[in-house]
Amino acid sequence: MNIKQLLSEKVSAAMVAAGLPADTNPAVSISNRANFGDYQANGVMGAAKRLKTNPRELAKKVVEHLDLVGIADKVELAGPGFINIHLDKVWLASQLSTIADDKNLGVSQRGYNATDKAQNVVVDYSAPNLAKEMHVGHLRSTIIGDAVVRALEFRGDKVIRQNHMGDWGTQFGMLLAHLSDKLQANEVAETALADLENFYREAKVRFDDEEGFADRARDYVVRLQSGDVECATLWQQFIDISIAHSEEIYEKLNVTLTREDIMGESAYNPDLSNVIDDLMAKNIAVEDQGAKVVFIDEMANKDGEPSVFIVQKSGGGYLYATTDLSACRYRSNDLNADRIIIFTDARQALHFKQVEIVARKAEFLPENVSYHHCPFGMMMGNDGKPFKTRSGGTIKLAELLDEAVVRAKDVISEKNPDYSDEKLTEVAQKVGIGAVKFADLSKNRTSDYIFNWKTMLSFEGATAPYLQYAYSRIQSIFSKANVNQHEFDKTFNLVEPQEKALALKLLQLEDVIDAVINECTPNLLCNYLYELASLYMSFYEACPILKDGIEKQAKQTRLALCAQVSNTLKKGLDILGIEVMERM
Repeated sequence: MNIKQLLSEKVSAAMVAAGLPADTNPAVSISNRANFGDYQANGVMGAAKRLKTNPRELAKKVVEHLDLVGIADKVELAGPGFINIHLDKVWLASQLSTIADDKNLGVSQRGYNATDKAQNVVVDYSAPNLAKEMHVGHLRSTIIGDAVVRALEFRGDKVIRQNHMGDWGTQFGMLLAHLSDKLQANEVAETALADLENFYREAKVRFDDEEGFADRARDYVVRLQSGDVECATLWQQFIDISIAHSEEIYEKLNVTLTREDIMGESAYNPDLSNVIDDLMAKNIAVEDQGAKVVFIDEMANKDGEPSVFIVQKSGGGYLYATTDLSACRYRSNDLNADRIIIFTDARQALHFKQVEIVARKAEFLPENVSYHHCPFGMMMGNDGKPFKTRSGGTIKLAELLDEAVVRAKDVISEKNPDYSDEKLTEVAQKVGIGAVKFADLSKNRTSDYIFNWKTMLSFEGATAPYLQYAYSRIQSIFSKANVNQHEFDKTFNLVEPQEKALALKLLQLEDVIDAVINECTPNLLCNYLYELASLYMSFYEACPILKDGIEKQAKQTRLALCAQVSNTLKKGLDILGIEVMERM
């Protein structure tokens, strides 16, 4: 159900009938104050400025042609030309009834009309470096990307996940040389690589200090790149064990990435020379001081000097630039993408802008393929600096998540001392991981944010525990009523203002999902779920459900509203990758 779209179409038709240009934006939006109605149409203001006429008089003409019979019970003018729309309770109730048993909660699936076709969407997210364990810097890419992926699939798009893991490059020569020595000393690969960070540090110390080791490491790079069997075997061992580390993190985070989604940097290696050949043949890249370079005039500085984009080093080596250009071609041609979305931190924004411009020129990215680099801000500590250990080191993501579960267990055991150890562990896992994810996802994607344990584990405010508790509280109502929330007859007769407000919010889910998909901003869904839960709490206080003397129809409506809120909270949190529990 998309109320905003319906109202936009109605207002647009009225504008055309009133003599406004057909391309006038109706600018329909949700009212932020109840006395301004449920929705506002603000497009007359801009149109009046273009037509050089009185906006209020123009708005009056639009309202005269606005046909909202059976949809709105009142339409009124406000200020210099705003149109306030108050929706009819009976109409809202009928709309809610049509979606009460819909597993998609009224969110239409792609393809329901000719202009809303399903797309092939390639999403590049997480992308850890397999030479090291995942750290807190990988959290945002992983969970923001996964939330957007889930939203796309819920809406009906076909999503192809691409985990662009760093599994290639000069550092692997150093690591393979060190691993070879470990194996020759009769160590088992799994044992040697149990702590990737420590293994990397050991190899780096040897590379910097041990005579002859750096030369051996460089030799391993050459052998690896030339397809040496022994090197390839060592490399595969390293990769398999490194991937297993990442898979453990994905399982803890309740993220949908699997081994089948990995498309590492190494996968593009056979195509890199072809990329360079194509760029040179099309005169897009030129040789400069032995390197292959693209000079991007579109990104020239204030002195008119073009942006420099190196695609091959003077020694013949390739760069991230080369790999990302190859990825553009693969995703457009082999994966048949309609849309490509990439999640990395904001420091890579320039790089991906350069990639897009060059890929467009080279026709690696056709015009019909949209390309979105979605940068995100950083996780900061309470001191306003990048979040690190007390000693200034990088925090391993696995350790952060384990600490979240331990802290959640302390909070929950205090509230529920009667929980068994098994139950406590299960709830703490869902609450702790959910708290970390929601705290991150609820922030604007492009902003930095302060990581704070106390805030994120609170049962008050916009937090995962608050929403998880709201869900479990509704389950207890159905348990007390001895009613199966999925099998009773759901009818609605909206009387109280709190009932109407809740119904209206429930019918706005599709708007929110579309905004998340279009802008790649899961925080909009977080805000929606918090607002829904808050409206539910107001409804619960004002509208008794199980008290004696409650009229049958009122009880039926209120239980039906509880069921719809419960389903929406569960599905919304599932899209965010956050689990719920029946009792909390």
